Amino acid sequence: MQSLARSCRIVRQLLVMVGIGWALADCGHPAYASPPRVKVEGVRRIFHNGEHNAFTDLCRFHGTYYLTFRSCPDGHMVHPTSRILVLASDDGEEWREVYHFHVAKRDCRDPHFLVFKNRMFVYTGTWYCGDSSPKTRDLNQHLGYCAWTADGQAWNGPVMLEGTYGHYVWRAAEHGGRAYLCGRRKHEFQESQEPEPAGVESALLVSDDGLVWAKQGLFQELHGDETAFRFDEEGRIVAIARGGGRTNAQLCTAKAPYQDWNRTDLGRQVGGPLLARWNDHWLVGGRKSIGEPRTALYWLTGGELQEIVELPSGGDNSYPGFATLGEDRALLSYYSSHERGEDGRPITAIYLAELRLLD
Repeated sequence: MQSLARSCRIVRQLLVMVGIGWALADCGHPAYASPPRVKVEGVRRIFHNGEHNAFTDLCRFHGTYYLTFRSCPDGHMVHPTSRILVLASDDGEEWREVYHFHVAKRDCRDPHFLVFKNRMFVYTGTWYCGDSSPKTRDLNQHLGYCAWTADGQAWNGPVMLEGTYGHYVWRAAEHGGRAYLCGRRKHEFQESQEPEPAGVESALLVSDDGLVWAKQGLFQELHGDETAFRFDEEGRIVAIARGGGRTNAQLCTAKAPYQDWNRTDLGRQVGGPLLARWNDHWLVGGRKSIGEPRTALYWLTGGELQEIVELPSGGDNSYPGFATLGEDRALLSYYSSHERGEDGRPITAIYLAELRLLD
């Protein structure tokens, strides 16, 4: 297996050197190489407080695992009662709450981690609500916030992210001493009665300090939506964009300075996408659009998604986070509403799966 992996790396390097299909070469193994099998060794519910708990992310920082998600007593939709929770664990087994925050008159959701310049940031997008849960909302009033810590003990924030008004901020990544962030926005901040018209872009924002942001490029020019992205060894961006409305998810790739993009239809939506590097492989996670809604994992191989496994899930679900436990073991967080409480009603809770590579 090691000789096969070494041969695949040589093939990818040759493809890049001659300028042929770098997206194919670097987005997983070439199509003829079989990606490893994955075993789900266990899934357990790790948090439920009677509220709607959703939109997870995982991170390892200074040897400790961190999990973040949104919790709201009023449900999935936009409510000023929502808050962001951060839990910590030394081993991935026992979890404790270490921080929580909310933003007055705003709905907080979709928190994501970024380790950048020796600090761990938690970014969240916020809808403006006022004093009550609004019946309508406007993407132009959206605003990013973050909290951060240097040691996992003392926390700062939340503070407003300069340059993000009108942006629905999402996942972030670091490369070359700069931070990058996905921000969904209306083209030219157009006024529209629709909260998210077809003219929504998915923008790539850049920052030198993680707090003040400016536009760098566009993942998507139309139907922009939630976008998970990573940088490869050559500094190129590989991204999975959910797909807005009824459009399919896209594989979006670009070289620096990230102005010219290649976009490939992936043949399905991927709700709340995850993109992670697990050894030499690109792992994708999110809600399936085919059949009943389930949280599923895929390998991104040869520019296509190859399904690995469905996780126990249903109804309102997805938005996974990922952190490795070792070379062949990892944790995956997600939320789901497939279980019921003592009153017989569905609950929306946070789950943690342990994964193992078999090959």
